[in-house]
Amino acid sequence: MKKLIIALVALLPLTGAAHAQTIKDMLATLRAAWDKPTEPFRIIDNVYYVGTAGLASYLITSPQGHILVDTAMPEATSQIEASIEKLGFKVTDIKYLLNTHAHIDHTGGLAEIKQASGAQVVAGERDKPLLEGGYYPGAQEEAALNFPPVKVDRTVHEGDTVTVGNVTLTAYETPGHSPGCTSWSFSVKDGDATRSVLIFCSGTVALNRLVGHPTYPGIVDDYRKTFARARDMKVDVLLAPHPEMYDMAGKRAKIADGAPNPFVNPGEFNTYAATLEKQFNDSLAKQTAALEKKE
Repeated sequence: MKKLIIALVALLPLTGAAHAQTIKDMLATLRAAWDKPTEPFRIIDNVYYVGTAGLASYLITSPQGHILVDTAMPEATSQIEASIEKLGFKVTDIKYLLNTHAHIDHTGGLAEIKQASGAQVVAGERDKPLLEGGYYPGAQEEAALNFPPVKVDRTVHEGDTVTVGNVTLTAYETPGHSPGCTSWSFSVKDGDATRSVLIFCSGTVALNRLVGHPTYPGIVDDYRKTFARARDMKVDVLLAPHPEMYDMAGKRAKIADGAPNPFVNPGEFNTYAATLEKQFNDSLAKQTAALEKKE
């Protein structure tokens, strides 16, 4: 099922209103997997998984307040809130809502949780108009992809930080998947060791148009810049907006007292990013060939 979902998202480009029903039907299929509940759990140190079985949301805690990274589909917001409470934390103690990218499956609950918590929304500057407009870039007419708009309180660029108590997250600009796609890096304790964590925004092509009338100007160069920088990034713990991107379920099943944390896997991010780069190049070639055939 997961492979089918990934294939559907990758193969259905947005080409206008003629595909609106197709996208609506596709999302209905995806929702069944994306909205499936799962138990919240501790990933490592003060980092907790509070998303659904199909879409990730991360709570990073401190005595002075918490940071929530991403939400899920709009209808799954109550699941996230319930998971936070089940772990013994309070939604009202969330100080910041960080977003990786402005797509419905990762922003659907931002407006509701912002209202419930009073937290500030933080996102990449180039995604601000998308978040405040509630639409997919280059596809304002696709109502199926719209989400509840949310006011962005602060925008970030490369190297900007968000701090609550002793927790500091650093923004990395990794555009392509969305114009303001932002990955978030921070450190955690793993026994006596300090590990680097990266919540990677994404690097899939998904519904993006790369040629002809691209989803947004400069999208191809953005992807290439992101893949180039990913080759040299040092990451111990890879997290991402979709659990299957880092085998969340498989690693979770291996958590055991006294055993090494299965989420610590240096080099995993670089390998994954290389796979994404190949998929991007394949998609670019296919979209280019299809455009040339039309002409």
